[in-house]
Amino acid sequence: MLTLSSQVTGQGAPLIILHGLFGSGRNWGSIARALGDLREVHALDLRNHGASPWSEAMDYQLMAEDVAGYMAARGWDGADILGHSMGGKTAMQLALTQPERVRRLVVVDIAPVSYIRESFPEYIDAMRRVDLGRISRRAEVDALLAPTIHDPSLRAFLLQNLVSEHGRFHWRLNLAGIAPNLPAIIAFPNHHDPFGGPTTFLAGERSDYIRPRDEEAMRRLFPHSKLIEIGQSGHWPHAEQPERFLHLVRHALA
Repeated sequence: MLTLSSQVTGQGAPLIILHGLFGSGRNWGSIARALGDLREVHALDLRNHGASPWSEAMDYQLMAEDVAGYMAARGWDGADILGHSMGGKTAMQLALTQPERVRRLVVVDIAPVSYIRESFPEYIDAMRRVDLGRISRRAEVDALLAPTIHDPSLRAFLLQNLVSEHGRFHWRLNLAGIAPNLPAIIAFPNHHDPFGGPTTFLAGERSDYIRPRDEEAMRRLFPHSKLIEIGQSGHWPHAEQPERFLHLVRHALA
């Protein structure tokens, strides 16, 4: 179990936010601040991301145990959990294995199923190929990633992990640790016992991460759940439609 880094804002009952693959807690800063009047929001960095420790081991059971340890260290009996993509799977794993820790669950654009994402290894390979010792400007890295990662918004998201210290750039991601664990990250563990707490799935209208065939697994494992689609958004509805997203999260937490 690793001791996770976090950014904390607001006051009230605790709400934990879990980011997706290649993200970090600070990506959720504006959402966390907007919810600060409703909850004490803890935006965590999951293992191998942000300012949290690195490890060669990475799967949903380990990540859920990290989150449970974060809660235990603060003496919490339970908390509301909001998770996006990989963070959503971590949140679901925690709810299914330690349901007493999860009061309300909000899962953003992911289902409790395994996926096929052939592009993730390409992203990691492209980032690892960049010789950061020769880099003096962030724009140089953007140009080197462009032939493999064509979407400028995706490159901008990944480049949030590029930081400069003492005149040298480095990644805040443990790319070498994440790469061999991608099969476990893309998959989802098998479960038989459902989570009985209130659950809200928020799906991006233009995203393919929640498909009609996934709804059976969602209903089976989360029988007290509802699925809401956020129009004019893809896999990052919290960034693409923040006002609508916040309205729905506030309703889910009420």
